[in-house]
Formats: sequence, structure tokens, C-alpha cells
Amino acid sequence: MKVLIVHAHPEPASFSAALKDTAVATLTAQGHDVNISDLYAMGFKAVPDADDFTADRTDPDRLRIDIEQEHQHETGSYPPDVAAEQAKVEWCDLMIFQFPIWWFSMPAILKGWVERVMARGFAYGGGRKHAGGVFLGRKAMVCCTTGTSADTYAPDGIEGDILHLLWPVNNGIFHYMGFTPLPPFIAFAPRLATETERKECLDAYAERLRSIEIITPLFMHPREDYGPTQRLLPTVKARSGFQWNPSAGQAHEEAATGYTGLMHRDPAQDR
Repeated sequence: MKVLIVHAHPEPASFSAALKDTAVATLTAQGHDVNISDLYAMGFKAVPDADDFTADRTDPDRLRIDIEQEHQHETGSYPPDVAAEQAKVEWCDLMIFQFPIWWFSMPAILKGWVERVMARGFAYGGGRKHAGGVFLGRKAMVCCTTGTSADTYAPDGIEGDILHLLWPVNNGIFHYMGFTPLPPFIAFAPRLATETERKECLDAYAERLRSIEIITPLFMHPREDYGPTQRLLPTVKARSGFQWNPSAGQAHEEAATGYTGLMHRDPAQDR
């Protein structure tokens, strides 16, 4: 299997970097090919702007990034750094986003990587999304760290369910483009852990990766569960957790319980 790790942390000695290094060592030992995009080390340009469109634009007077990206796709005129990252995405069978949770989301440099690399035309557009996504047959996964404990990210925790927090990545990025999202691996509050606990967490991640090809993915509703307005049919109860279906007589709490149960929590993280 060919694995792309998109790493977004500025500190090479961080626990996020240790997770990335563990993934490289483990996956390589299993015979997989691994490629890394270390965004901070690369100095990756995170902001899509007019400088991305140096070739003839479809509209020189008004910048519409999605339209210009589609034009780039049609003319093969992506900036070199974007084209290089797109080649890695096309190469991989599994894509792993490795990042710390900052302000309830991914770091800006990783969001910018998505905005520039996963461009309209290349990664979506023309109705190509979800069950008709560009990257069907490939898998994607989040591996992230948090600043606070697993308790704070529980369904009744002060920060809310971690899977809800990651829905914009799992559904809005991975599944939108056709990737099959795998359950995330989360290292809760590594800075508060002992050296032994941190090692146990790295060992748990290595064990997860050894079985990466057989892990049950997160549930995402197939296209036939939706009606013509792209809303769940009245006969379908939501199982994703972030969705719920009042027309099926379903409360949010019921859907959330079903989805959270699919999440794999490693014992080393639940301290």
C-alpha cells in the first residue's frame, strides 16, 4: 500500500512528530511505501491568492479561486508546489493527516494545503463528491493530538464529542472527495502524560497501523439513503452521529450514541 502522511506541526521534537515517525517506521516495516509532506519543514504556502494564478485567468478583473482552479486543471497550469502535492495524492492509497488540535480544528497550514492542493477540477467539481467522489477506493485517516484529556472530548465533555469536532475533516474533506474515512487515532493530552504513557500511546498507534488494511471504516450514509434534495429519506435513521433525522422521528442524542460507539479508543489514551 502507498501511504501519504501530511504532517502539520512546527516542532520536530513534538509528540505529533513522534507519531509521524512511528507511522513511517511501522508502515515501512510492514512493506508499505510511505511519502511525507512535512508542511512546516517545506515552508508550504498556505494561502490561496492571486499569486497562484500566473497564467492567463478566465477573469482578470475578479478573482474567483474555484473557477481559476478549474481553469488550471483544464490547462495544466497549477503552481509547481501544488502540482507536486497533487501528484502525491494521486499516488497514495491511504492518506493520513497528522496534526495537533488547535482552536478546535486543524492548523491553518494544513487547511491551506487542502484549499490549494485539493483544488476544484482536481479533487471535486461537476457533481463529483461523496459516493461519486474523485478518490473512491482510497482511504484516509486523522491522527491528532489534543491539549486536554479524553474526558473533555467525551460526548458529555466540556469540549464536546471529538468525532463531532472532526466531522469537517472526515466528511467535509475525506468523504466529500471520495476517500473512505477510517476511525481517527487520537493522543489525548500527551504533554500531561508520563514517558511510560507516551510510549504506550506510540505503541498503540503502531498496533493500529499494523492492522490498517482491515480496520472497519467510519459509517457514512450511501447516496441511496438521500432524497433528491440531498436530505436523508424519512425512512432512514441517521447513523453518522453528526447528522440526525427528525423526519424519521430521531433525536440528535440517539444518532450521536450510535456513531460514537464506532470510535476506537486505545487504552493508553484514556488517562
